[in-house]
Amino acid sequence: MLDAFAEASNIAFEDKRYGFIGRGRVKNAELVLLKPSTFMNLSGNAVRYWMNEEKIPLENLLVLVDDLNLPFGTIRIRKQGSAGGHNGLKHIEQVLCTPNYARVRFGIGNEYTRGAQINFVLGDWNSNETQALADKFKITNEIIPSFCLQGIDRTMNQYNNKS
Repeated sequence: MLDAFAEASNIAFEDKRYGFIGRGRVKNAELVLLKPSTFMNLSGNAVRYWMNEEKIPLENLLVLVDDLNLPFGTIRIRKQGSAGGHNGLKHIEQVLCTPNYARVRFGIGNEYTRGAQINFVLGDWNSNETQALADKFKITNEIIPSFCLQGIDRTMNQYNNKS
């Protein structure tokens, strides 16, 4: 999702501490895009560091994650909530000491055999999924600026039933 947004917005990433950082603007909102280079289950370290470095308040944080618990292509926006078994979200919640941050969950499905979860998550999309991604990323490319300009509540109302 973040790569698709950055590409559509002509934002390039630089290798920095704890991750790759891209900077851009949506009207009057300055964006700091972060792709953590830590292990996923330690991504909270990168989030905390860059929130502190850039003085980003918690209400301006939007975390984008894949989600095995949602069917492929399903997009869910929440302003808070449980990690739902996602180790990256668990770590972010742990280091921020709160589950109260906005997140966009992108369903990747759970079509893997027992013990093959890691290979499934890190594997390639099949041809049907690859074709569907472009349309799904058009939606997520609208969600990010909507969050920046309208806030989480209006964004949830507008997009949670669209996917």
